Amino acid sequence: MNNLPENADADLPPNKRDFTQGAVGGHLTRLTGFMMLGLVSVMGAALVEVVYIGRVGADALAALSFAFPLVMLFQGIAMGLAVGASSVVARTLGAGEFDKGRLLITHSLLLVMILVSLASALAYQHVDDYFELLGAEPHILPLATSYIQLWMAGLPFFTIAMVGSTLMRAAGDAVTPGYLMVIGSGLQVLITPIFVFGWFGAAAHGLQGAAIGFVIARLVSFVMYSYVMVLKDQLLVPQLAGFLASCKAILHVGLPAMASNMVQPLSMSVITGLLASHGSAVVAGFGVASRIESLAVIVIVSQSMSVAPFMGQNWGAARFARVQEGLRLANGLAITWGVIAYVALYFLAAPLVSSISDDPGVVEAAVAYLRIVPLAIGLLGVLMNSSSCFNALGRPLPPLLLTILQMLVIQVPLAVLGNYLWGYVGIFVAAALTVAILSVIAWFWLRAEMASGIAKRTATTSRVLASASQTAV
Repeated sequence: MNNLPENADADLPPNKRDFTQGAVGGHLTRLTGFMMLGLVSVMGAALVEVVYIGRVGADALAALSFAFPLVMLFQGIAMGLAVGASSVVARTLGAGEFDKGRLLITHSLLLVMILVSLASALAYQHVDDYFELLGAEPHILPLATSYIQLWMAGLPFFTIAMVGSTLMRAAGDAVTPGYLMVIGSGLQVLITPIFVFGWFGAAAHGLQGAAIGFVIARLVSFVMYSYVMVLKDQLLVPQLAGFLASCKAILHVGLPAMASNMVQPLSMSVITGLLASHGSAVVAGFGVASRIESLAVIVIVSQSMSVAPFMGQNWGAARFARVQEGLRLANGLAITWGVIAYVALYFLAAPLVSSISDDPGVVEAAVAYLRIVPLAIGLLGVLMNSSSCFNALGRPLPPLLLTILQMLVIQVPLAVLGNYLWGYVGIFVAAALTVAILSVIAWFWLRAEMASGIAKRTATTSRVLASASQTAV
């Protein structure tokens, strides 16, 4: 990657932008640290949003929980395509082709914007049918519908920021995306209560005010990301030539990754439907606990997202020993953090939930979740690291198959059985058990896939060298 432009992240030494050189642990720490900084802000903003809505009432919390799977669905479409683009870009840059990498970044942002806009336009008119299907009660339905329809207005802006940060990391810039995510999330935290509670003379919109705050904050983020990518780092080029070829390369990894990301919210919709049979308080408790757990999961999510650009560049450069070392370090950190996070959540569950809602049913359900599901946080890290590695290596089908196996073949049947045996507590047990099973499968599968890939690449290199030697003679 010695052909990076001089003004691209010029404040960083080249060895901090080129992941094929330097200490493996140093690169992973840097990538994970700044990714975690950004995700802490995003997840923190989501949790603060729950706190605001908790002050509005339990019905508003339940409506927010019903909307959550649909939010995940839209984000999954964007992130699936971002995974595909990041994989191609990182491997291209690792091979030293910066101009091709800029073209791929440009085309991937255009592709993501087109597909997300189409998806949101198609879904806009039918969200009330979706919430009815999930089992939303009549007084909850209009709250959830109006919230998600307002939220969709900010989706294109949020998408560009989210995907842009992924591509900037693939290009070696670990610092800027983290700072920009913090600014956008901080702005959301500051302006949302103005519209939720009617501060400073504004009208009080309750739950819908949270959607308004989201739209405004993500519009500002869009402007900031556009400035950095277009003017500062010059990662975009005004060129459509080769768009279809770029789409093909991106979608090779992106479509399976997108499908994988879509399976999870679909299965979560089934889980939410099962929980809804126990009442809106249980659904609200599930939503509160999920947001709290997301803060504990930030470390392993940040790490798994950081593994991808590191693995992609080193795989593209045929630095296989660094790929293997990076995976060992990442899995070790995931398991260690999983133990720490579970112990903390077990003892802090009750006070954390009570600070958000004083509804006894909400508190009971949320505490039960936080003392069961986080048992699998460390193993979830192993599973996520494996999926990131598969995608970074240009092998998108294993993560898709793992997700289908996780969500449809294992978790949903286990959740139905658990619900029958132990009620909503059984649903939570099924979630933890599913992650444990899948993490073991993913670990063995990735080891076999990497060994096969290294053997093929080594054999190809040997043939090329032998042919060159014979030609020289």
